[in-house]
Amino acid sequence: MLGGNHWFPDARNSKLPIIFRGFRMSPAVIALALTAAVMHASWNAFLRSGADRLWSITVMGVTGIAATLPLILFYFPLPSLTGFGFILTSSLLQVAYSVFLVFAYRLGDLGQVYPIVRGSVPLLVSLGTFFLTGQMLSFSQLIGVSLVAIGIMSLSIGRHRAPTSSILWALLTGVIIATYATVDSTGVKHFADPKAYAAWVLFTYGVLLIVAYIAMRGKFTMNLSDRECRKALLAGIFVLIAYGVVIIAYSMGPAGPITAIRETSVVFAMIIGRLFLGETLTPKRIIACLIVAAGAIAIGR
Repeated sequence: MLGGNHWFPDARNSKLPIIFRGFRMSPAVIALALTAAVMHASWNAFLRSGADRLWSITVMGVTGIAATLPLILFYFPLPSLTGFGFILTSSLLQVAYSVFLVFAYRLGDLGQVYPIVRGSVPLLVSLGTFFLTGQMLSFSQLIGVSLVAIGIMSLSIGRHRAPTSSILWALLTGVIIATYATVDSTGVKHFADPKAYAAWVLFTYGVLLIVAYIAMRGKFTMNLSDRECRKALLAGIFVLIAYGVVIIAYSMGPAGPITAIRETSVVFAMIIGRLFLGETLTPKRIIACLIVAAGAIAIGR
């Protein structure tokens, strides 16, 4: 999966409305990618502030079930066997991603953990492409890999660094994201309507997440009168938007530049962490987040 070329497409052979060599994309695709970035950073902020993060992210999954169940019952057709294979694979990977992300946020701030999680994705895909396929990276990608590595290292060392356990869980989460992003960018091509793919994945993911929660905790309950429950359900709407719009974007253009723009979410997470979670913004953390974002964009380009 990591060796796929979905992240680094050849724009000269593309028939999509994008001139990738100059890093120019249609305004609609750019808007979708930026919307996904803001929504993704926002729901991570909800999760980081939750009292019980594993329960919170499971409730977010319930929002997805409630929103997509009517669609898959009455509107979208059953997927083909191939399509269902992509749906199941993506859903299982996203369950693992959710659990690992909860572990990463146990001790680390949003402004520390989130850039490591998101920045490691293009870094790991680039290195995976090189080691698994021997495909040489372009000069821009080499610069991007170096920038992301420097940014992540600066967040991982020093007096105010994130705890080692959080860093390791964040990196492992990045591996999962890199894999399911590749699965999604391929799987959506097997559906006439990208919204159908997104709906089926969100529904399946939500169900499997509840199963995983019960396996770990023994029982899953919700109380709609509880403030934390309502907050988690609201965050689930952000999850729906973040995932849905990026799936639509994948159907309109190559995953590489779309994912690169989405990684600007590390900057939004830094700002959200300061404004709404009261996290400290040191000059070092600000510079590190900007370096990670710049590196991710350079890799996608």
